[in-house]
Amino acid sequence: MKTSKLKLKHQIWLIFFFSVVLFTVMELYFFYSFSNLTQKRAANYGNQMIEQTRRKIDTVFNDIRVSTSIAVNSKLIQEFSVVDDDYKRAFDSGPYALDLMEYMRSFNSYVNGIVINDIQGRRLYSLASASGDIFFLNRYDTFIRRYKEDPSLRNNGMFTTILKDDRTETEQFFYIAPIVEAIGGIHFSQITGYCTVMVNMEKMQGLVENTELTPNSTLYIVNNQDEVIASTDSNARGTLLREVLSMDKDTLRNGVPTTIDGEDILVQVMGLEQADGWRVVSMIPVHELTADMNPMRKVSITVGIGIILSMILMGSFFMNNLMRPVMGLVMDMKKVGRRDMSFRLKVRSTNEVGLLAGDINRMMDEMEDMARDMFNTQARLYESELGQKQAEFSALQSQINPHFLYNTLNCISSIGLEYGSREIAQITSCMSKIFRYSIKKDDLVRIREELDCIQAYMNIVSIRYDNKFHMEMDVDDALLEMRTPKMILQPIVENSVYHGLERMDAGGRLRVSGSVDINGDVCFEISDTGRGMQPEELADLQAKLNMGYAERTHDGQPRVSIGLSNIHNRLRLLFGDNYGIGIESRFNQGTTVTVRLPVLLDRPGSSAD
Repeated sequence: MKTSKLKLKHQIWLIFFFSVVLFTVMELYFFYSFSNLTQKRAANYGNQMIEQTRRKIDTVFNDIRVSTSIAVNSKLIQEFSVVDDDYKRAFDSGPYALDLMEYMRSFNSYVNGIVINDIQGRRLYSLASASGDIFFLNRYDTFIRRYKEDPSLRNNGMFTTILKDDRTETEQFFYIAPIVEAIGGIHFSQITGYCTVMVNMEKMQGLVENTELTPNSTLYIVNNQDEVIASTDSNARGTLLREVLSMDKDTLRNGVPTTIDGEDILVQVMGLEQADGWRVVSMIPVHELTADMNPMRKVSITVGIGIILSMILMGSFFMNNLMRPVMGLVMDMKKVGRRDMSFRLKVRSTNEVGLLAGDINRMMDEMEDMARDMFNTQARLYESELGQKQAEFSALQSQINPHFLYNTLNCISSIGLEYGSREIAQITSCMSKIFRYSIKKDDLVRIREELDCIQAYMNIVSIRYDNKFHMEMDVDDALLEMRTPKMILQPIVENSVYHGLERMDAGGRLRVSGSVDINGDVCFEISDTGRGMQPEELADLQAKLNMGYAERTHDGQPRVSIGLSNIHNRLRLLFGDNYGIGIESRFNQGTTVTVRLPVLLDRPGSSAD
């Protein structure tokens, strides 16, 4: 049938029908193309997030590699691994090696412990928590031996697989590097020991969990044995992903869609640069990647349906000789299509065409308002984030000076060792330990740490007074892991030296002892054979122990009474009136200060940083 023989009404309907069919096909093609673009954009977004996580992990591993390399190439640590002189190991290379290990651990929160072993089986270690006990288990020795026997270890350190501690039911992995003697001794260019670093698994887990992907996505860190080191899925650690990881590496990097438990999943894999064979694996539900695009899809469908309906109306208008308003509307829509956002459709009639033009204008007004609101909201968010970053920068600035002083003391110690001045090196090393301990943020510390601070102070006093006094410590081992308020005992020991022993010509004796008394409390005694006090002086000091701060600081109060009163009142405020300081003294016979505090057991999972 020839179309020319059809009635004009039928010809218009035929044209309209083909127009509707063509528009529908274009809408379906657009929807299909939009879906593909949405998935590609979502895959690129997931790839960027995984790349950020990979860079963070590579940064952590690189920091561990670099700091370990500095340690094993240190001259004094190499001397520690080969020297047979016990005195030199104890007072020269040993303290330096321990300080360097403590420095590495304290400034890298991803390090839980460091152990240096020489070929003769001697060991030096620095541990951040009780999990470091794994270094002393036979299973650890068997586990690490196969890495020590690996010939490739000489050329480059390596990260190990997972070692499970059956006693604590925890999992650990390590970074091991050889100590190759390069100082020109008889063991030159030979492996004289190993440095093993325990990586903090909880920090690695936290690094993965803080990666923001989608609500139900899963992220894994997998080693070269396909063991899961950390994952957002708590049940996935230790499992194997060989089935997924057996695919082509380039394909995995770009994303491979698969179906798991009836759900479409996008799998992406990226290799770590700092650990051979290690990878970051993500599994992201496809519907979550494209969830933010669903409203746009709905809008596109809605707009498409609306346009089709508009075409039906326009067909009706054609049937009623309304070509002019329709053509005018088409021309106006073309201007809108050229993104002339300031343009508004002209309402040429009050019928449906006019209403449609008015609705489109209102929609464009709302779109302009929404765009303006979005811009203002983004500006406010940027200002808020900028203020937060400035506050964080100010907080970091306040920490520069203490760390600068601590690093300066370490630098002086190194210079003293370099020029053979052992006394300067020992004094600055001890001062560095005392200073680092005094600026710790923890209010409660282990008794072992408090005693280490006292020992460092005693070392300084011994050097200053040329071993004029005899000083000793006798503290029960059961107390070492208990807790105590920081800087309680050291000021008392200092008072005993400067107000007791210093006034003697020679032969003074200072003793620090500690034990649990019959009442179940921790009791420390700091006794000296110094000048002592007259009865009236002792009575006056005992009376001042119970004074308030305002009473203690009025005219002429000696510093010793203020310091002891501060410690006494601090213990009473923390633990009650049954605890504090007691003083006994006899003139020309000495003074004994007793410190009593309750038993404070170590908290589960806590560590001495």
